[in-house]
Amino acid sequence: MRQQRRYHPPFFANVNPTQPMPAALLNDFSILRFSGPDAAAFLQGQLTCDVQALRPGSSSYGGYCTPKGRLLATFLLWHDDAAFYMLLPAAIAEPLRKRLSMYILRSKVKAEDMTAALACIGVTGPDTASQVFALGGQLPPRLHGVTSGETTTTVALPGNRCLMVMFRESVQLPADSGPWNAGDIACGIPFILPATQEEFVPQMVNLDLIGALSYTKGCYPGQEIVARTHYLGKLKQRMFRTIVAGPAAPGDKLYCEELGDQASGMIVSAAPTANGHHDVLAVLQTAYAKTSVYHCGSLQGATLSLTELPYLVN
Repeated sequence: MRQQRRYHPPFFANVNPTQPMPAALLNDFSILRFSGPDAAAFLQGQLTCDVQALRPGSSSYGGYCTPKGRLLATFLLWHDDAAFYMLLPAAIAEPLRKRLSMYILRSKVKAEDMTAALACIGVTGPDTASQVFALGGQLPPRLHGVTSGETTTTVALPGNRCLMVMFRESVQLPADSGPWNAGDIACGIPFILPATQEEFVPQMVNLDLIGALSYTKGCYPGQEIVARTHYLGKLKQRMFRTIVAGPAAPGDKLYCEELGDQASGMIVSAAPTANGHHDVLAVLQTAYAKTSVYHCGSLQGATLSLTELPYLVN
């Protein structure tokens, strides 16, 4: 892991920092590695983000769709001179690797699940720089920048957070993905899980608003449907941040009085708060999102109240 060149500016400016937390292992996440001379071209033809525009020293969120344009995964992607690295939920990492491997065919690409070898570490809070340094990393000077040394890679992410990746055998830290997941929710970053696979087109979870979706990069699975949704303006649902006054989990259906017993939304991500409520990212009908009272699970379920995201949702 060598020092990398400077990168392009981030896709959105600094956001409100999440609550400080000590550095912790993110065992809910895994790393896939794609290497070989055809890796960039292969991923360019599979993912929603513009892989060929991604320079060493920079990172990007992205998605992977079915041919019908429904998301199977969302992830963070970066690369060095040797390979591309993809951070995504551990629950879908190996199934995604197997699916992508089916399409490698004669391309010179190797897809590996690096869970056993590489540990993901989350660092956030006002002392992020000192924590990164103490763990042997170098703080990237800009949001979405990537710095790499011989044994450690550090990625600067929204919410005053850093992702660190290093060899698992050298890490002795507690495992706690909870605060990191809460940070993703605060920053409006969706991660698809088994319960939400094939439920959303990329725009429904705001991939176009966080720099994870390119309309000019060329073909990939589902591209025609994704483009049609954009150019014909047929998007009727968007992802919002809300507080649920009770339990909530990814995949839970949401209801509002205007649509009765017909589900009108779904929980994408959820994190418990100190008072027993849940901070969530939820896909809602845009026609009712700001004027109706939504409920989780049924019309009699816990109510939702909108809160802010660091970017504008139309």
